[in-house]
Amino acid sequence: MKTIGVDFRSGGPDSTVPTGRCIIAVTPDAQRTMNTFLGISTQLAFADLDEGLIASGAILYLEGYLFDRDEAKDAFRKAAAVAHAHGRVVSLTLSDSFCVDRHRADFQALVRDEIDLLFANEDELKSLYETTDFDEAVQLLRRDCHIAAVTRSEKGSVVVTRDDVHTIPAAPVSNVVDTTGAGDLFAAGFLRGLTQGKDLTSCARIGAIAAAEVISHVGPRPLVSLVSLLPDDLA
Repeated sequence: MKTIGVDFRSGGPDSTVPTGRCIIAVTPDAQRTMNTFLGISTQLAFADLDEGLIASGAILYLEGYLFDRDEAKDAFRKAAAVAHAHGRVVSLTLSDSFCVDRHRADFQALVRDEIDLLFANEDELKSLYETTDFDEAVQLLRRDCHIAAVTRSEKGSVVVTRDDVHTIPAAPVSNVVDTTGAGDLFAAGFLRGLTQGKDLTSCARIGAIAAAEVISHVGPRPLVSLVSLLPDDLA
């Protein structure tokens, strides 16, 4: 991680609780099923966070998988408060529809009160608002969140704002092999565009290109430089 410029501050090892791990089973249709043990990550608390790092980063990215315990929920809100106090953008990915089901009211309050930019897939968004109708979920989302990017697999994505909804097509993929990491890479590309000052549609296009690369092979890590895949208007 360090070789690609990631400053990973884990706080040091703790021998009392195991490290999280995940077994991912990928079926021939490229869909994946995750058997996850979150391990020590479930113990996340605000004391584990570096307030100076949050204050200095352009965007705070919160991972919904960690939103189970009350201490973690408190950490999310306090981290968002630190970021906002320093004029930073706070983003959240819902991560998993089952997690949303378990904590729907708390997620709704977090999105409404603290989140500037929400990432979700179609199923997670429907779960958030307890509806089977995607368009209804989008309208409710416009009420609660300033900006959201919602992925819809081969249908592409939609960028939702208070005033409008933009549809962005998926980037073409000749052979989908493994969908593991598609949402993460979409978010990474979107945030890269945002930090580069791109408009929201361009951000979603970058996200689509990044996601297309990672689903074209086994494993969630890109095999090429994603920047090299961008056309001139997005680079």
